[in-house]
Amino acid sequence: MSRGVAKIPVAPRPRPAEPAKSRGTAMRILAAAELLVQTRGFNGFSYADIAAQLQITTAALHYHFATKADLGEALIADYSQNFSKTLARLDADHTQPADKLVGYSDVYLEVLRAERMCLCGMLAAEYQTLPEPMQHAVVQFFDANETWLEQVLEQGQREGTLHLYGPARDIARMIIGGLEGAMMVARACGDVRRFQDAASRLIGGLTVARGG
Repeated sequence: MSRGVAKIPVAPRPRPAEPAKSRGTAMRILAAAELLVQTRGFNGFSYADIAAQLQITTAALHYHFATKADLGEALIADYSQNFSKTLARLDADHTQPADKLVGYSDVYLEVLRAERMCLCGMLAAEYQTLPEPMQHAVVQFFDANETWLEQVLEQGQREGTLHLYGPARDIARMIIGGLEGAMMVARACGDVRRFQDAASRLIGGLTVARGG
C-alpha cells in the first residue's frame, strides 16, 4: 500500500487592511451615536436616525456594526479608552491630588457645558434594558474610574493634603455618584451652576487647607 504524500500546512492569508474611507465612516457613526446616547439615551434613537444624520444607508451602518448591541459595545469601548487617556493626562499634568480631583470634576463640567451627559451615566440609567455585554462594559467603566479615584485619594491621605472620612473606595464611589447625579439635576434645571456648586462642595470637603 503506497504511503500518501504529507500535506504542507499553508499559512492563512493576512486580512487586507480596512480602507481609510471605511474606517472614517465607522468613526463618523461612532461620533453620531455617541452624541445621540449622550442627549437621548441608548433607547432613544435608531439606526434610521444615524443614517439620516450622516446621509448614509442603514445597510452601511449594518456593514460596520451588525446590530445596535455591537454599536453599543463599540461606543463604550471607545468612550472608556478616551476617558482613560484623560485620566492619564490628569496624572501627568498635576502632582497634587486635590488638583487631580478638581480636574476630574471639570471633565464632567465640560461635557455638561456641551449640553451632553456622561455616556456611561446615561447607559447606567437604562442598565436593565441593555444587552448583557453592554451592562458588563458599563460596570467596568465605573470600576476603572473608582480605581483611579481611590489611588488619588490614598495619595492625598499619605501626603496629608486630603482628609478622608471613610475608606478611599467608598469615597471614590461617592464622588462618581455625586458628580453623575449633579449632572442630571443641573441638566433638568438648565443650570450648570448647580453642578459647579455641588462639585465644589464635594471636592472641597476633602481638601485640607494648605498651611493649616
